[in-house]
Amino acid sequence: MGRGAPEEAADHLASALTHAPTLPEAHELLGRLATRPGGGLDLFPLVPHVAAGGLACRAHLLAAAGRPEDGLPLLAAASGRMPGSDWAGVPWVSDPALGARIDPGLLVQLLMRLCTAVGDPAPPATRASLRPYLSVARHAVALYPEHAMLLGAGSALARRIGETVLAVDWAVRGARSRPSKLAEIWLGYAYRSAGKLPEALAALRRAVSHDPDDLSVYADIAGTLADHGRLDDALNWVDRALERNPDYDCAVHTAHRLRHRADGDLAHLVRLADFIRDHPDESHEHTDLADCCRGIPWLSGAPAAAPVPRGTAPAGAEPSADAVRRLRQVASLSWAHPPAAYDAAVQLILVPPDGLLALLADPPAGVAAAEIWACLGLLHHGVEETWLDSARRRILLGLLDGGLDRVTEAALFALVVAAWIDPEAREDVAAVVGARLAETAARPGARSVAELALATPDLDPASRQVAAGMIRVPAIPRQRGRNRLLLRWRRP
Repeated sequence: MGRGAPEEAADHLASALTHAPTLPEAHELLGRLATRPGGGLDLFPLVPHVAAGGLACRAHLLAAAGRPEDGLPLLAAASGRMPGSDWAGVPWVSDPALGARIDPGLLVQLLMRLCTAVGDPAPPATRASLRPYLSVARHAVALYPEHAMLLGAGSALARRIGETVLAVDWAVRGARSRPSKLAEIWLGYAYRSAGKLPEALAALRRAVSHDPDDLSVYADIAGTLADHGRLDDALNWVDRALERNPDYDCAVHTAHRLRHRADGDLAHLVRLADFIRDHPDESHEHTDLADCCRGIPWLSGAPAAAPVPRGTAPAGAEPSADAVRRLRQVASLSWAHPPAAYDAAVQLILVPPDGLLALLADPPAGVAAAEIWACLGLLHHGVEETWLDSARRRILLGLLDGGLDRVTEAALFALVVAAWIDPEAREDVAAVVGARLAETAARPGARSVAELALATPDLDPASRQVAAGMIRVPAIPRQRGRNRLLLRWRRP
């Protein structure tokens, strides 16, 4: 600014606010920019992909120009991108006059966008950064005490930051002012956050009476009941939703999750994975499959095991630097669920099969579960071939020869993943896994095969029973090796 380069100064200020949104020195310099003709707004244009710091700078300049109602949505947009940063912790946001200046309908939209950007409840570190927006809502509610949408959206924000008493109060007032499906949903969620289950269920049932075709409410009721141990009632609500629309994504996800919770049958999760694959355009992101897989060996990550010697990968050329680089980019000890592991390995299609086998023969040091990811990479080659006649199947079966080691485990897991993503592979993979289980049942280290068997779709009941029995037997500690070729797996 001292040498007459305001554009460059503006870039630095936007970067500074990105790291420290309330930095006094940055705001002092913004005050100097505000004295320029036009209030300095030309230095922070609303261009596509503008950074959060640029949005905040423009918001503060608008407030300095006497237009805080125009600046608040920009601050809220920055908070939506980086909810944990204190974008709104400035005096002009907490000024009661702002609640009078901003249009209540615009404030409703702003609050709802904020709620969408954070969890329910919001993480503890985020709650403090959202409180200034709740103050604006308080000031606006004082002026518009019967504005149902403002009361409901304010309630949604209040419950996310732990203000459950206020959330219930505003939601009750909103539902009383203008009864509607949305008002009852807000009320039901507020009661649920406050631990008042009967009241929450009553409100959500009233929401259903307002709109019997909104099946998302059925799923919400089912989830609420299940969370409080009423699984049979929860499944009844899911079934009611599925009777109306068997393909409604929220109901399908909830149904499979709850049925898996009820009996632990892997088939529910496999059917859910099939549904996700066949219905890519869902109404919103779901986490039911990942939630059900979490903590289960092989479904969410490589199980804990002491290292064992590598033994079956064929010797070959040294892996290329590009192959090692790509492996490092994807390798991990955990994944959300088996189809997610397959998707994560997709970039290994750029490593030819010989290169992946080289990674198996000579895995790079310090790469997590390198053998697993090399085998998953093999699944992405020759996908146009039918499973039984495919090269990927032939290679993976070849890797099963020999004893129990990390390569055979990795190859067996890749076969299991193939069964998850390709229904045509399931009968074959189940037979291979069942045979492998029978062959290794009495060997040390067979527990990992049993865990893989329990993760295998369509495994026959007898084999599943054998695998379950093996899991219940205390594992025999494996011998710990001493070189870099030994497996170092742990639970995620």
